[in-house]
Amino acid sequence: MSETEAADARRIAAEARGRVRFEEEALGLADQVYRVARRLVGTREEAEELVQDTYIRAFRSWSSYTPGTNMRAWLLRILTNLNLDRGRKIQRTPDLQPLEEGDYFLANKLAAAEGEQALDQERVVEKLSQDNIVSALSELPHDFRDVVVLVDIGEFSYADAAQILDVPMGTVMSRLHRGRRILKQKLAQESLA
Repeated sequence: MSETEAADARRIAAEARGRVRFEEEALGLADQVYRVARRLVGTREEAEELVQDTYIRAFRSWSSYTPGTNMRAWLLRILTNLNLDRGRKIQRTPDLQPLEEGDYFLANKLAAAEGEQALDQERVVEKLSQDNIVSALSELPHDFRDVVVLVDIGEFSYADAAQILDVPMGTVMSRLHRGRRILKQKLAQESLA
C-alpha cells in the first residue's frame, strides 16, 4: 500500500469514527428533542415526524457540526427551522373547497337516466367494467393522468407526487382536481352508453 493510500485509509477511518461518535451523541439527545417537538406541534404524530425529519437533516449534514460545541442546541435549531418551514407550508396550502355540483356528475347523470335506484353502488360498478375505467384513464391528457395515477392509484401524497413529477404541490392539486373531473365525466358517459 502506498503512502497516499495509507493516508486515505486513515482519513476514512477517522471520519467513520467521528460519524459514529456524532450519531451516538445525537441519538442520546432524542428524548429531549422529542419533548421540545411535542411542545411545538399539536399531536404526538406530528412531533414524531418532526423529530424524524430533524434527525434525517442532522445525519445528512453531520459534517457541518463542530465537535465540542453544544449538540443539543444544534439539533434544536434544526428542529425549530423545520417547524417554521412546516408552518409556512401550511399557510401556503389552500383550504379545501366544499364539494361542488360537478363532483356529483356521475351520480346525477345516472339518477336522471334511470331514477334514484340507479345510485346503488353495486349497480354503478356493474355498469363500469375495468376496461371502461382504463380506457377513460388513458384518454385523460398526459399531465392530468400522471397525477391521478400517482395520487389516486399509487396512493402517493401530494408532496411526493410533486417531487416525482418535479412540479409545485399546487400544480399537483390543480391537475388532480381537473383530472378527476374529466375522468368522472368520461365514466358517466360510458355508464350511460
